Amino acid sequence: MASEAEKTFHRFAAFGDTASSGAEINNKNFSKLCKDCNIMDGKMVTSNSVDIVFSKVKAKNARTITFQQFQEAMKELGQMRFKGKNPDEALQEIFKLMEGKEPATTGVTKATTAGAVDRLTDTSKYTGSHKERFDESGKGKGIAGREDKADNSGYVSGYKGAGTYDKKTSK
Repeated sequence: MASEAEKTFHRFAAFGDTASSGAEINNKNFSKLCKDCNIMDGKMVTSNSVDIVFSKVKAKNARTITFQQFQEAMKELGQMRFKGKNPDEALQEIFKLMEGKEPATTGVTKATTAGAVDRLTDTSKYTGSHKERFDESGKGKGIAGREDKADNSGYVSGYKGAGTYDKKTSK
């Protein structure tokens, strides 16, 4: 049971921090673990009590806790959540709640589709010079759609007979 809890601990410890090895968890990820695993119930275990327990088990000037300290914190939270049970039973109940859980990322990267945003991003309604920036499917043309390309062929601008000199002299 503790190995499942340890796996969950490592998943949450590494969540959102690419430099983290997953051996220690910070307060933000600890709170997220408690919330996502339903350890925080809003009545007996609140976000304040989770923060207090985290501060109690960590070293004086540390910002993270190890798995050993995490188990102590879970014992305290288990006593709050499951009143009347002894600490070991409460810890097992907490570990059951944590079993197989991963950090939830629901709605994190979802694009908003408010009414005004739909109209602003619909390229079929663009007019004038902005219409030239997109093809028929609505895909942008890139720099070709944004700039008038200068003719650097060496001829004077407006000259229509470019490339005809060789045809005249070869006769």
